[in-house]
Amino acid sequence: EVRLVESGGGLVQPGGSLRLSCATSGFTFSSYPMSWVRQAPGKELEWVSAIDPDGATTYYGDSVKGRATISRDNAKSTLYLQLNSLKTDDTALYYCATDRNGSVRGQGIQVNVSS
Repeated sequence: EVRLVESGGGLVQPGGSLRLSCATSGFTFSSYPMSWVRQAPGKELEWVSAIDPDGATTYYGDSVKGRATISRDNAKSTLYLQLNSLKTDDTALYYCATDRNGSVRGQGIQVNVSS
């Protein structure tokens, strides 16, 4: 059974930083590209970032480009997302996913950016 468990969210002030983690199990993590997607209140699911299986190549959506860093530790089967210079528009439920559409994703972790 594929299992994706996100952590590291919370309340942060604008301009702050967060590091999200996603612990995975039930599949060969090191063989899969992985993504982060998010859903803000009242909005559709939005792809945020992706990383190739070996971690050498990363991709970012325009909304987070320059402020986010995706990484992975294949030995720990864990995915990460570092978010810096957070804005109120970054408030959303963040999911790690096995594809950019978020068709297989975890339960999500809430990130609230507010003063």
